[in-house]
Amino acid sequence: MKFTETIFAYGHRNIQATHKTTFEVTKEKEVSRKGDCIIAVSANKALADLASEFKKKLQRDNAKLTILIEAGDVVDAITASGNSKLILTHPTDMVVRKSGYICNRTLAIRADKAACDLSRKLVERLRNPEQKVRITLKLII
Repeated sequence: MKFTETIFAYGHRNIQATHKTTFEVTKEKEVSRKGDCIIAVSANKALADLASEFKKKLQRDNAKLTILIEAGDVVDAITASGNSKLILTHPTDMVVRKSGYICNRTLAIRADKAACDLSRKLVERLRNPEQKVRITLKLII
């Protein structure tokens, strides 16, 4: 069985993508330059909007997640882990973390990349408010 979620969002002129341990996608339309983990805004989904079957599979200690971030022809991939303690209820945000920290904003933990590790070519695209961003979450079961 295939467990995939697709989120559409947009870039923003204040995207910094310099945070060393996390990256975030948000439904919020505006972001200040202080939000250095945010990589996309105006998302059509947050954690609360993900399908319940997808969430159940992600809430397994052995769940592996591949995250593809596409902006035009530029793509970056991140791998991370699910966990039985994930809450997955936040109404506006989803945060991917390199650490094992979990709160209601956490999508996945133990990621191999944070905002600062993303392709700088991708980040340049993410700074364009007109840039549509496709984020694909693929569970490896």
